[in-house]
Amino acid sequence: MRQCPPESNGPRLLRAGDRGWLVELPPGRSAALAASVRQQPWAGQVAEVVPASRTVLVTAMHPNMTNALGTALAGMLRDSAQHPTPTWQPRTIRIPVRYDGPDLEDVAEAVGLRPDEVAERHCSVRHVVGFFGFAPGFAYIDGLPEVLALPRRSSPRTRIEAGCVAIAGNQSVVYPGGTPGGWHLIGRTEQRMWDPQGDPPNRLEVGDHVVFQAVSPC
Repeated sequence: MRQCPPESNGPRLLRAGDRGWLVELPPGRSAALAASVRQQPWAGQVAEVVPASRTVLVTAMHPNMTNALGTALAGMLRDSAQHPTPTWQPRTIRIPVRYDGPDLEDVAEAVGLRPDEVAERHCSVRHVVGFFGFAPGFAYIDGLPEVLALPRRSSPRTRIEAGCVAIAGNQSVVYPGGTPGGWHLIGRTEQRMWDPQGDPPNRLEVGDHVVFQAVSPC
């Protein structure tokens, strides 16, 4: 991986493979940058835009487009630094949850709250999709209240069904289905965040705000 042209105090643009460029950014800026790339007149050269917590990977349609794409990205970053124009606004995704997960009572006991208070705290804040990883559709959702922060389970489950809502550390997840998992299952939603046949498959995007809403039944 090599760096392409110097980016002094701003984002860093790094070559990633024969078709990719990786933009390193301060926290909280990757979603806006990804949206900006998709709006550029040269977006037809782009095969994929993959935002993460502090990076955005941009890949070209073909290796012979990679250098031109890097030049375009460098120009976009330079222009945005000189003339910031915030045009991206996060969406708010509301997810109804039935808080009856198999780990809810253990979580409540561990943090010194009642199960209904765990649900109330989980619903009381606006969460933010930080990045995707581990498996397709697996969104790491930041913003869990500190009072609910727990390490992952000592004994992971071998398979978690789609729609299970779980917490660990300072994050939440809505399991996409079919993966193992060591997070604490506190509830379930009937809404699917990941549908391989959907367009797009992911209902969530990096930077989306997420509001969990307690319902019975979900």
